[in-house]
Amino acid sequence: MVAVNYSTLRSKLKTYCDRATDDAETIIITRKNEKNLVMMGMDTYNNLMENLFLMKNAANRQHILNGIHELETAATVTKSSAEMGKLLHE
Repeated sequence: MVAVNYSTLRSKLKTYCDRATDDAETIIITRKNEKNLVMMGMDTYNNLMENLFLMKNAANRQHILNGIHELETAATVTKSSAEMGKLLHE
């Protein structure tokens, strides 16, 4: 995350736009009277919105958290592509 004042952003807009899109950098634009803004690339924004959508549903959130817990505690099972194919066709 980078903070830049409005005047500097205006004079180097392309540079900061490139950082936001190419480097997934979040740019905080500081203004007078603390009327600050956030600039981010569309991919970053879409990812944020998708995460908010998934996490706002309690069942989705619990399913995701359970999966993370399984990964962290090595409570996972490895299956080959062939085994997965068999499971899908049962």
